[in-house]
Amino acid sequence: MTASASPDNNTTKPNTTQSVLGFDFGTTRIGLAIGQSITGTAQPLEPIKARDGIPNWDEIEKVFAEWQPNAIVVGLPLDMDGQENEMCLRARKFAKRLHGRFNLPYHMMDERLSSYEAKGQVIARGGNRNFKDNSVDGLAAQMILETWFAEQY
Repeated sequence: MTASASPDNNTTKPNTTQSVLGFDFGTTRIGLAIGQSITGTAQPLEPIKARDGIPNWDEIEKVFAEWQPNAIVVGLPLDMDGQENEMCLRARKFAKRLHGRFNLPYHMMDERLSSYEAKGQVIARGGNRNFKDNSVDGLAAQMILETWFAEQY
């Protein structure tokens, strides 16, 4: 996975503690995780429902108000060969909207296989395989965010 920062934002400072919200963008659900740079760890939060990729912005605002992040990381769902696709364009648009609404620096993080890995973790633990009812989006967002921390700090 590779990180890329948006060209129009501030960079995070490696010697300061950052609270960062991670997002696994999807068209029906958007996974969320909150993490701390000091530990490089994150925890999944309840996903937010979306309609064709458009979230309930009131719910997003509540998450920002509760966690007060310093930065945002949004997963970039590249094709396996590293090429961008339609979902990448939508994820970038979502990240820019977050930046516009909350005026925080945002970063795009290669998320290839994060949902696949999250499902594998649930199955390995003997969890429910009905991923439509039992979302792994928060776990995928956690993996995206922790990978980003590992590459930044």
